Amino acid sequence: MTTSPSTSPTKRPEDENLGLGANLAYGLQHVLTMYGGIVAVPLILGQAAGLAPAEIGILIAASLFAGGLATLLQTLGLPFFGCQLPLVQGVSFAGVATMGAILSSQDGGGLPGVLGAVMAASFIGFLITPVFSRITKFFPPLVTGIVITTIGLTLMPVAARWVMGGNSASPEFGSVANIGLAALTFAIVLVLSKLGSATISRLSILLAMVIGTLIAWSLGMTDFSKVTEGPIFAFPTPFHFGMPTFHIAAILSMCIVIMVTLVETSADILAVGEIIDTKVDSKRLGNGLRADMASSILAPIFGSFTQSAFAQNVGLVAVTGVKSRYVVATGGVILVILGLLPIMGRIIAAVPTPVLGGAGIVLFGTVAASGIRTLSTVSYKNNVNLIIVAASLGFGMIPIAAPTFYHNFPSWFETIFHSGISSAAIMAILLNLLFNHLKTGNSDQQSVFAAAYERTIQYSDISCLRDGDYFKDGKLFDADGNEVPVMELDEHGNEAPRRKALAEH
Repeated sequence: MTTSPSTSPTKRPEDENLGLGANLAYGLQHVLTMYGGIVAVPLILGQAAGLAPAEIGILIAASLFAGGLATLLQTLGLPFFGCQLPLVQGVSFAGVATMGAILSSQDGGGLPGVLGAVMAASFIGFLITPVFSRITKFFPPLVTGIVITTIGLTLMPVAARWVMGGNSASPEFGSVANIGLAALTFAIVLVLSKLGSATISRLSILLAMVIGTLIAWSLGMTDFSKVTEGPIFAFPTPFHFGMPTFHIAAILSMCIVIMVTLVETSADILAVGEIIDTKVDSKRLGNGLRADMASSILAPIFGSFTQSAFAQNVGLVAVTGVKSRYVVATGGVILVILGLLPIMGRIIAAVPTPVLGGAGIVLFGTVAASGIRTLSTVSYKNNVNLIIVAASLGFGMIPIAAPTFYHNFPSWFETIFHSGISSAAIMAILLNLLFNHLKTGNSDQQSVFAAAYERTIQYSDISCLRDGDYFKDGKLFDADGNEVPVMELDEHGNEAPRRKALAEH
């Protein structure tokens, strides 16, 4: 296990080990949160490839197994690999449309062609990670806050579909029973968060899922009869679907997906670093991206696809306050076991989708709230940071509000911008560069947004004052006449010392 260069003499919050029992409980909570997402991609692609149900089951098991190994690499780390942060890895949704197009193409090579394109494009992505790992200075709180907020908002339609039942073809989709079950699960989360102890509060999502599933079972809304059907143990067979084949067009289209994945993974790594209040420098970011790409290169061997961090689990870190990477590593072990024990996967698959939706509303809303909290630390005085936030969030909401907005654009353009997360991230980075780094041509009155700044003082600032404190010549002094250090935000929204303290306060 390596030590990040960002370590300090004090222990990093992500290095806390809560013990076996807590790791298992919180790790299982992470798995339950992302299980629906990690099985969705192999389900969609397996059906598109015309696989039999048994073969689709193998594809799902392979994705669970590969996701678990990728999570262990990302959280525990090896030399030059892994950011050592609480990030759950799994099959990326970013490539579903592209891989589906490859499957439907006559010269795409079918499923072996998809697996070959993933391997080749991921290798190219691996080679360019040093470029992406040096962009941390372009991700100040202004940019990370926009991205975190967009992640939460982008996931809300997912939660809404889960609440309605998940399967739009089902006659029960959107029924009062489904929405009622989700609402009940949502209420249980709130009650446990308010009335429970610290431990119960942290496990509120998991406990609400268990209680919600039991209620659904008592009402006949879930079926456990199929749990015993199928093998108990099965090891993913390397190259079960045939040796990967490599086709230039398929590889080029997957390269666009890999670029999007690198942007989103960078945003997730920086976002979780912001949430748990730990330092993420360019080297640590590079280690995370290399782990991401290495996992994506190896995943097709077992029959899986591109790997990336799951945004919903970033929300779980925020809502529970559990920062330990060992908790997520335990979740990775559980994923590996689920990949080896299909019966365990079938048990978790029996959790009703509305139950996931009720919990998902809290999870995904917390992600957005975390982003808003980050944006509250940004300075909006005498600059155009407010219009950067407005334009980036608005641009990121377009594919959420109108999913078919980019359907008539070139496929490469649609691949990049159909994701609200990548849309907002790209716009925020470009606008931050244009206005806050390339200042040539900037006027003193860039927009009405800057001119309309309202003079306010935060309560947190006033609460720091003590009896006898006074201002003189623009400086703050305590009752003994010692100057108190004053911090202010620079033009990028980062804290910067206004002046050195003459004495400790």
